[in-house]
Amino acid sequence: MVVTASSAGTVFEWYDFFIYATLTTSGIIGSTFFPSGNPALQTLLAWAGFAVGFGFRPLGAILFGYLGDRLGRKYTFLVTITLMGLATAGIGLIPSTATIGAAAPLLLILCRIGQGLALGGEYGGAAIYVSEHSPPSKRGFYTSFIQASVIGGFVLSLAIVLLTKAMMNEEVFIDWGWRLPFLFSLLLLAASLWMRLMLSESPVFRAMQAEGEISHNPFVESFTYPGNAKRIFVALFGVAAGLTTIWYTAMVYSLEFLKGPANVQDTAAELIVCGGALLGSMMFVVFGRWSDKVGRKKPIIIGYVLTLLALFPLFWTMGSAANPALEQAAKSAPVVVSGADCHFDPFAKEQASDCGKVVALLTARGVPYALKAGEGVSVAVGDTIVERMDPAAVESALMQAGYDFSPVTPSVRDIAVIILCLLVLSVLSGMTYGPVAALLSEMFPPKIRYSSMSIPYHFGTGYFGGFLPFIASYIAASTGDPYSGLWYTWGVVLMALVVGLWGIPSGPPRDFAEDNA
Repeated sequence: MVVTASSAGTVFEWYDFFIYATLTTSGIIGSTFFPSGNPALQTLLAWAGFAVGFGFRPLGAILFGYLGDRLGRKYTFLVTITLMGLATAGIGLIPSTATIGAAAPLLLILCRIGQGLALGGEYGGAAIYVSEHSPPSKRGFYTSFIQASVIGGFVLSLAIVLLTKAMMNEEVFIDWGWRLPFLFSLLLLAASLWMRLMLSESPVFRAMQAEGEISHNPFVESFTYPGNAKRIFVALFGVAAGLTTIWYTAMVYSLEFLKGPANVQDTAAELIVCGGALLGSMMFVVFGRWSDKVGRKKPIIIGYVLTLLALFPLFWTMGSAANPALEQAAKSAPVVVSGADCHFDPFAKEQASDCGKVVALLTARGVPYALKAGEGVSVAVGDTIVERMDPAAVESALMQAGYDFSPVTPSVRDIAVIILCLLVLSVLSGMTYGPVAALLSEMFPPKIRYSSMSIPYHFGTGYFGGFLPFIASYIAASTGDPYSGLWYTWGVVLMALVVGLWGIPSGPPRDFAEDNA
């Protein structure tokens, strides 16, 4: 019951958080709340709204970590799930910018802040609650279900969106039907509260209460407790930052990649990623259990190394399988933009120069291009030179060269290839994420555990992971290379590998009391 109720509540809470991302990849959030003449700007603003929620997760970790260490694990994550459910439903009720103007995105940001605060307190509470109920020999196994719940929330968000789409035509869904998945959160909230109200308080917290060992100021003690500064540093830069960039690249960025540069039809992309996520969800449990036998460090470090080796090849393979015709056109008729003033500003509503407008077109279409310095301004599409810097003329040349911008549905064989790539990414995510709840619980002393593990976890996941779609999209838009955004993930994982090799505890799993580090 402990694992089931905690995991189900975590699934629902992550559903609430990810429904925004799922609809952002469809362009609905951007067009409803951030309408702009620049598609790249519209997308970036929508992902910035996504990042805002992550930006407030650390504050939620501080606030609810304090309450969790002072008042208890159970009641704290009852508050977090209530806040999350109400904030999510609120997004579904906000009128569009066309209706109420600038108040719409402001209200959206306020709801995202509420979601971020709630999620900042949820993970630590659920992970610690399960960990403190688990026998030491199975702690990695039982807590791995909390990690798998993140996938569950993401898959549920995709499933509800797909179900809602199936119930109405596309025009109705874009007009108002997209709001239903947000309002569905109220039903999930009721179910979550019912399950969690039946749980008892953590035995470790009850024992601390009985012995009078409750921390007076968990936030301050998290940084003054002997050795904790190093542990927090390692948890942030060596654990949370690495695992979260791998996970968001595997799930959220892959969906954005398929719908964007690969030009896969929206529903097809959602079904493919949903299928890959479902198949890979148990990888978290597999590697959580393995960590009970070999220690927490080994699977995490192996996962980091394999990610550095496999990340680009996996996405190259997905790109080739998702839209072979577009991939072949890019190879046979590469695009080269020449000119003295070809600067592209992803944040500008309208580009300043004609060359910039052409580059904006290429970016919006997901067409890779190379910039070449020159006095004259021209676009080369293979052997064809387009001397008139008119976006319509450039698009015509692209289509004549074989660039087909109609959304595609990959063949069964190609879908199998994409799902296999997603499954490999899920394995990498499972290796680095599956053992983490147990690892973080064991790294910190019980009296300040909620605060000590929540603060670095949510700083790491909130900033390194939450800003990933925004940063990766910006890099890709600025460079003209749809794969260049992956360098962000690669760099963060390299940093996590170095810090993890130095600071993650080695050897068999052990309780904090047994840890002499």
